[in-house]
Amino acid sequence: MVEYLSFSCFTMVISWYGQACFKLQSGQKIIIIDPFDKKIGLAPPSTSSADMVLVTHDHFDHNNSGAIKGSPFVVKGAGEYEYQDVRVVGIDSYHDNAKGKERGSNVIYVVQYEGLRVVHMGDLGQHELTDEQIDRIGRIDVLLIPVGSVYTINGKQAAEIVHHVQPRIVIPMHYKIPSLTIDLETAESFLAEMGAKGQEPQEKITVKKKAQQEDERTEVVVLKV
Repeated sequence: MVEYLSFSCFTMVISWYGQACFKLQSGQKIIIIDPFDKKIGLAPPSTSSADMVLVTHDHFDHNNSGAIKGSPFVVKGAGEYEYQDVRVVGIDSYHDNAKGKERGSNVIYVVQYEGLRVVHMGDLGQHELTDEQIDRIGRIDVLLIPVGSVYTINGKQAAEIVHHVQPRIVIPMHYKIPSLTIDLETAESFLAEMGAKGQEPQEKITVKKKAQQEDERTEVVVLKV
């Protein structure tokens, strides 16, 4: 578990279920991003309920919002949303490097809550972000980025984006893990590019609000399912 000292007691716990599915939790508030169908070989989120569900695109390994119990506020698409003190900005992007001609569109989500900014890249297929996308994304505390190639950017391309946007923390996602039936590359290429090869996976990460320092080095965190 990684923790950061802060003058604020606010914390956010981030857990990964595999593919692009994460749980962001602060106290009793829960946000689920990109819940998948169990036919990909992994167990869907077992949370009893959630306040919000974000879906980056309408593919079966990302759009299983019906699996989440309760009556969550579901976000599907670009735009600006506010719900229970959580602000979400959805930014249009592409699932491929051909402006959507091969696999369609994708949404990048910026989740802002209590001063923390978590950016989920979804199934980003663009090899580079546009200036407009970078401007709208802004400062990043935690970046969740695909690295498994085949249907998204690969490890080298992901590392180049990380170096460009300079998040405090980066967590790789959407790569090959045991039981996953979708054929992807592992995270090894990304970790090698980031100088983090052989890093021990964590169960979850606890992030505390912290003042950004210009010379701060990006921390690479690998999560386990």
